[in-house]
Amino acid sequence: MGSTHTMAPTPKSLILNLLLAANGAALSASDAVASAGLFGIRENSVRVALVRLNAAGMIQSCGRGAYLLGPQAASLAEDLSFWRDAEQRVCAWSGAWLMACTTHLGRSERGPLRQRERALALLGFKALADGLYVRPDNLIGHAELARERLHKLGLDTEAPVFVASDLDANLDRRARHLWRTTERNQAYVRTQQQLTQWLAQAHQLDTEAAARESYLLGNEAIRQLVFDPLLPEPLVDVAARRACHRAVVEFDAEGHRIWQTLLPSLRMPHTSSPAQTPASAPPEQPLH
Repeated sequence: MGSTHTMAPTPKSLILNLLLAANGAALSASDAVASAGLFGIRENSVRVALVRLNAAGMIQSCGRGAYLLGPQAASLAEDLSFWRDAEQRVCAWSGAWLMACTTHLGRSERGPLRQRERALALLGFKALADGLYVRPDNLIGHAELARERLHKLGLDTEAPVFVASDLDANLDRRARHLWRTTERNQAYVRTQQQLTQWLAQAHQLDTEAAARESYLLGNEAIRQLVFDPLLPEPLVDVAARRACHRAVVEFDAEGHRIWQTLLPSLRMPHTSSPAQTPASAPPEQPLH
């Protein structure tokens, strides 16, 4: 089997992924160091990342050398976990649009601006005009739940979120072409095939190689689903998206199983060099 071509994780993303995969359990610094070392990441880099994440409120200490997700990461982590149930959050599309308006909000502070843009991206909004964002109104709960999620993720509470159902033909046509739907459909098929083929051949790999590849492939696939706008027909091929989603769920479960098998051995001394031994962690979505 060919090797994956995805990038190795950064210390920050690996730590956050390990905590996301822990489902509320604590992560020890020694486990983080062992896993990172197997990706060729030095111990000092991991410990620096732990200090910085703790200072930023992304993680918090829960005892000597142990960490949980912090208050700055908890709500975003909860929203990111929704990818598993994404297909249950969509409903039939009437042709109406969800709108979010930010024209009256400040743009000088980078922090709030980044939060705003990330919140809109996570819910699949695209800019239709300067400060006016749009997505199909095909999410269960419509404007009310979308507004609640957006504000929870960091969109300013002063930003109006509403439904528009009377766009003129030209504006409606522009809105329908904001998403690269052909490329998205191709990505669904490509990801589904890649993960299915990997699962069929994973038994040929040793546990450490399988763990490393499952982390890298799964992380990339889950990111694709986390930022998927969940567009309706006829804007995308919904059947292809659902097939991709099923493949990622199956792959993620196998990644967790492989990681749980390998983790005990990561805590023991290895004779091989860290750079030569791949790390393992359940594939999850980085927070940044």
